[in-house]
Amino acid sequence: MRMLSPAALVTLVRAAAGGGVRRCRAPPAGPRIPAVRRSSGAPQPVVAAKEPFPVELKAGKTYAWCSCGHSKRQPFCDGAHKKAAPGLSPLRFTPAEDALVWLCGCKRTRTPPYCDGTHKEEAVQGAPLPPRP
Repeated sequence: MRMLSPAALVTLVRAAAGGGVRRCRAPPAGPRIPAVRRSSGAPQPVVAAKEPFPVELKAGKTYAWCSCGHSKRQPFCDGAHKKAAPGLSPLRFTPAEDALVWLCGCKRTRTPPYCDGTHKEEAVQGAPLPPRP
């Protein structure tokens, strides 16, 4: 079986989607956002949700995606990381175009802040969710 390059795979997924809602693996066009770096001694994020959040993003607006999982305003940051996970910080990003996208809720994605389907793995599905008021 022939393996596709990441760029070819994104092109194929976008073509199959035919526009509209972007599913879990096709982040919108524009510059790549660096991965959230976590050192071994830093707190690990908690699973905020076991599925992604559909969000309508506006071009040129800056968003702060919660990378710790403690925010009450998921998928966006509310500053909870300052007490609950001081080694983590939100990922700030500005989309180049208006789009309906799926933002990661499990905080384990390899393409932050966009969902890559990691939430389907057993480790995420078996993880406890934080208590919600």
